[in-house]
Amino acid sequence: MIDKIVSIFKVEELRKRILFTLGLFVIYRIGGHIPTPGVDGSVIAAALSQQSIFGLLDLFAGGAFAKATIFAMGIMPYISASIMLQLLGAVVPYLQRLQREGEEGRRKITQYTRYLTVLIAGLQAWGTAGFLTTIEYNGIKAVHMDTGWFIMLTILTFTCGTIFIMWLGEQITERGIGNGISLIIFIGIIARFPDAVYFEITQLWNGLRPIWLEAIIIAMMLGVVASIILITRAQRKIPVQYPRKVVGRRVFGGAQTHLPLSVNSAGVIPIIFAQSIMFLPSTVAQLFPNVEWLKNLVAYTLSPGSFWYSIIYGAIIVFFAFFYTAIVFNPMEIADNMRKNGGYIPGIRPGKNTAQYVERVLTRITLPGAIFFAAIAILPWVLIAQFDVNFFFGGTGLLIVVGVALDTLQQIESHLVMRHYDGFLKRGKIRGRSM
Repeated sequence: MIDKIVSIFKVEELRKRILFTLGLFVIYRIGGHIPTPGVDGSVIAAALSQQSIFGLLDLFAGGAFAKATIFAMGIMPYISASIMLQLLGAVVPYLQRLQREGEEGRRKITQYTRYLTVLIAGLQAWGTAGFLTTIEYNGIKAVHMDTGWFIMLTILTFTCGTIFIMWLGEQITERGIGNGISLIIFIGIIARFPDAVYFEITQLWNGLRPIWLEAIIIAMMLGVVASIILITRAQRKIPVQYPRKVVGRRVFGGAQTHLPLSVNSAGVIPIIFAQSIMFLPSTVAQLFPNVEWLKNLVAYTLSPGSFWYSIIYGAIIVFFAFFYTAIVFNPMEIADNMRKNGGYIPGIRPGKNTAQYVERVLTRITLPGAIFFAAIAILPWVLIAQFDVNFFFGGTGLLIVVGVALDTLQQIESHLVMRHYDGFLKRGKIRGRSM
């Protein structure tokens, strides 16, 4: 393992990308501690500590929401904008054309996503600013300046903070290593790890939790992590045969290979998208604080851990697993490429029949994978209710951490394998030797 880490820093381009990414992480964490003008962060943190929905939002904001810092909105407005445009891309012809135009079309969609992010961030900042003016703890108000000026200043501060985080994520994707937006969420979740460990140690030290129960919880979490890695890396390999071609005295083709279909082709995107949608009711409730039925809906029916919250959350994860898989994996395109190169699946006719077969297999393996991830995402509420486990050990955060870590390791591994170094992942090593 040490040799592999040393290998990373031997590759100049990879070394620069990793150091660049770490530098932007530092900037992001510093911004998460800069307070918003006119706010007493300690009062807000104390008042929100008992409300689970805000604890969940704070998880994705890296602790910035509870402190009302300039990064309090986090990256969620950008994710919400991405969801909207991807959903619209399935029904709006103009967006469909942009998606087929290649790099130029993607640039335009990215630009529209940025504009929509500013709009969503402004609306969420407006609702959050109004909500902050109502917070009071032990007779102390969280906001200690004129309400009108505070709302205007906070909208500007929070919106600019989200735009800056969006820019950081794009820079990481372009000039760093890994998916920048996912890594921004990843580092925010990881930042809470020391507090979670301290909480567990305190529970044991004060005798609030027996050792045997702590051992069971740790074993359970290790098992969950192992199962997430197993499902994330799992593949269904469809055999593909290429015919032999004789050109002069040379023989080409004739090889049998396989088409790898991942059980989790969508990665952590469905989890992030689903969580963003589940934040929507609370955001709307902040915009209209005097609507009693909306307040009750968020407080009871759609409160994290409630029956309907778990059902809706799980269903959205399954939906986005299929939706995003359909975006990133086109069976018809795969079938056409195989036919052009003379490849075929044994027992399946080339062309449309091949596309239908691949789509059928992909559907069958995506469904159990999506249900598994939905169950893991709901797991934290069971642990909280039954064992009073710290929120860090929740399934949503765990899924994102493991998924993003594996994705980033795969990108690092591809850089190493290209330069004839061994990668971190076992499958990468085998592929490197077979080449």
